[in-house]
Amino acid sequence: MAEVFSSLAYGFSVALTPANLIWAMVGSVIGTLIGVLPGIGPVSGIAILIPVIYGMNPASAMIMLTAMYYGTMYGGSTTSILVNVPGEASSVVTTLDGYQMARQGRAGAALAIAAIGSFVSGTLSILGLMLFAVPLTTLALKFGPAEYFGLMLLGLSSVTSLAGKSLVKALLSMIFGLMIATIGVDLSTGIARYTFEVPQLLDGIGFLVVAIGLFAVSEVLLAIEELGQARREPIPLGRVWLSWREFAASWWAMIRGTVIGFYIGVLPAAGATIASFISYDVEKRLAKDPSTFGKGDIRGVAAPESANNAAAVGNMVPLMTLGIPGSSTTAIMLGALMMLGVQPGPLMYQKNPDVFWGLIASMYIGNTMLLILNLPLVGLWVKILAIPERILYPLILAVSVIGVYGVSSSTTDLLLACGFGLLGYYMRKHDYPLAPAVLGVVLGGLMEQSLRQALVLSDGSYWILLQRPISLVLVVLSVVSLVSPYLIVAFRKFQGEPQF
Repeated sequence: MAEVFSSLAYGFSVALTPANLIWAMVGSVIGTLIGVLPGIGPVSGIAILIPVIYGMNPASAMIMLTAMYYGTMYGGSTTSILVNVPGEASSVVTTLDGYQMARQGRAGAALAIAAIGSFVSGTLSILGLMLFAVPLTTLALKFGPAEYFGLMLLGLSSVTSLAGKSLVKALLSMIFGLMIATIGVDLSTGIARYTFEVPQLLDGIGFLVVAIGLFAVSEVLLAIEELGQARREPIPLGRVWLSWREFAASWWAMIRGTVIGFYIGVLPAAGATIASFISYDVEKRLAKDPSTFGKGDIRGVAAPESANNAAAVGNMVPLMTLGIPGSSTTAIMLGALMMLGVQPGPLMYQKNPDVFWGLIASMYIGNTMLLILNLPLVGLWVKILAIPERILYPLILAVSVIGVYGVSSSTTDLLLACGFGLLGYYMRKHDYPLAPAVLGVVLGGLMEQSLRQALVLSDGSYWILLQRPISLVLVVLSVVSLVSPYLIVAFRKFQGEPQF
């Protein structure tokens, strides 16, 4: 332990140099801006900066890239809360309660708890990275295709917490998302599936197209209808801070979200999306009154925001200790490290201690910078809601179009986003929840890939999912999660309790 803290002190001596402090600030600011703008995301942002870091000191370059990475996690909640537009898959869950809080005049509290939750989870996760990286990586290596399938299945089972008024409609929405995930070229056979001979669909339909269409475009359509009928009240600004009671109510949600997010982040290919959905599901199940979720419960913002930031730090564990990227973002960071002449892996902390420990120390510094940067901006972001809705919603539509077209430069994606917008409008009008569809899109491809790999290993036998202890536990938890609402209702009827 003493050796760890002496190494951390060396890391701070690297990270606290004036040049590295400037790079950390630059990365934090760029990351926050990228997070606020839907469509760019950390993957594209880091890829854009790769030419900039060529020839830089490796420690300085990685300090900037890492600060930008979790800066996007900070900024990603802003549009989700203010205008119901998730820029990243992990921000979808934040829209459920964050946007409702904004409509109730509590946007300031939602933005504040998102920033504070990100700081708390980031700080605790960095401590976990420093102390438990090697043991957690050893455990993560026990995950094979069967275990990953079980984890994806557990993520899909969180649909019960996203169901709203009808679990059947939530399941239909999720199945629709899974169907979208099958569009494109089958990686195993090379056969085009459901592309209808449209070349642009060979790569499948991206998350951003679906999310922008279902959330942003449908929100604009619904707003136009309600404004025309004078049924939509202007969004009140409210206060720009949160009360001590709200902070206390969110504290344990932040802690649980951190633990869930960090461990899931350690698992390669799992990522922040599953972490945010599972943490939301856990909070709703633990709540004394789960009916408040989806209606502006601050815990519904604190938990997923803490989880996705913790997962971002957790993604660094396999990268730095094994040289295995845990996500698309860390895959690009792996390439950047190798371009700079640094080989991530078990010997990295011996051969490049300035990069290894300087990076860990800079995370503490960058996390504090992001908190200092974001908290004063809460009042500024809230003022966006003061823009008249007749101006605000066309701006939302314009930003959404730029986000979709900027990623792929494809008019087909724009048309698809419009189509999903019309579908999202129909789903909203008929009480079909949107989040399960996005969940299906995000997890569908990974789930199918893991299942096929597991079947190849077992010569086509599905028993492999139940023969391995970890996958068995995950499958059982998934089944319990799906049937638990019905079991609770049956138990209450047996006890003679009133139903709500």
